[in-house]
Amino acid sequence: MIIVLGVIMRYVLVSLVLLFSLMIIISFSLYYITETNISITTTKAIPSLTLKFTKLTKPILTPESIGFKYGAVYNPAVVYVNGTFYMFYRAQRFWHGVSYIRLAISRDGIHYIDLDRVVIRPTLKEELSGLGGGCEDPRIVKVNDTYYMTYTAFDGRIARLALARSKDLIHWEKLGIVFPDWGWSKSGAILPIKINGKYIMYFGDSNIWIAYSEDMVHWVTDREWVVLRPRPGYFDSKLVEPGPPPILTDKGILLIYNGADENNRYSVGWVLFSKDDPTKVIARAEKPILEPELEWETFGQVPNVTFATALVIVDNKMYLYYGAADTYVGLAIANLTTLNIVNG
Repeated sequence: MIIVLGVIMRYVLVSLVLLFSLMIIISFSLYYITETNISITTTKAIPSLTLKFTKLTKPILTPESIGFKYGAVYNPAVVYVNGTFYMFYRAQRFWHGVSYIRLAISRDGIHYIDLDRVVIRPTLKEELSGLGGGCEDPRIVKVNDTYYMTYTAFDGRIARLALARSKDLIHWEKLGIVFPDWGWSKSGAILPIKINGKYIMYFGDSNIWIAYSEDMVHWVTDREWVVLRPRPGYFDSKLVEPGPPPILTDKGILLIYNGADENNRYSVGWVLFSKDDPTKVIARAEKPILEPELEWETFGQVPNVTFATALVIVDNKMYLYYGAADTYVGLAIANLTTLNIVNG
């Protein structure tokens, strides 16, 4: 009898130990998942961060405005230098054709003169194909005396993030594919000042990843370094993709990004990352700041698209340039009243 009771007590003790261990594991797992979700998908708003953009009712660049030489002009990079806006826009001779990056200039940021100049054309094997492909969707930042352009090299099958640099905005040196072993990659948005001793870049077009560099040329990343994901039920439920290069503000690192829903409707939102930890989300827009509404945003090569790619701050105004329906360049302007730009 004593032996039987001893065996029973032993089984009870073992069972209690196993149950207690299981509870610890479950508690840790729930804590880990909760913390991960909070850091990635929080939609908590900061009351003092209000981005209210007013759209121009007509596109500022159209195929007609450059003499019908191209069937689509969209998704530009724009930089402001010595009183002049330089726009590097994606151009296709016909819809879904090969993409080139061309240059236009403006004094007021609204009325552009096309220089009839291709500054980036397909030359790499990753950019060449029979139909489609080419060089797409540039973003530009300046570090010291050099301009760096990220763009998408597309061979008609795989999109790859590419890098080029220039001293004068006219002559560009291609530096090649940023992540040769990554495969599909695109939309590189670089913060042009160092955080914790390194430059950072947000990139991707399903999730948003982060990459680091010490020299703006060689970049390190990992597939596990996801900093922003789509959110079910929101305007960005299907995918998220960086927009213009991020800016450093007194509230954090502001990244304006593009999101698509399940109907492939592209809208523009924003996310604020910590200045101390560029992977940590502080706040995220619950509603888009731009979305397809006007006829030229809802009809075109790809309908229902507002896709932001450039942000320029001049005279206390924010000029947000975007591609509309993969056919035109649109512009929305906001007064800079709620953000103190650290690196503006």
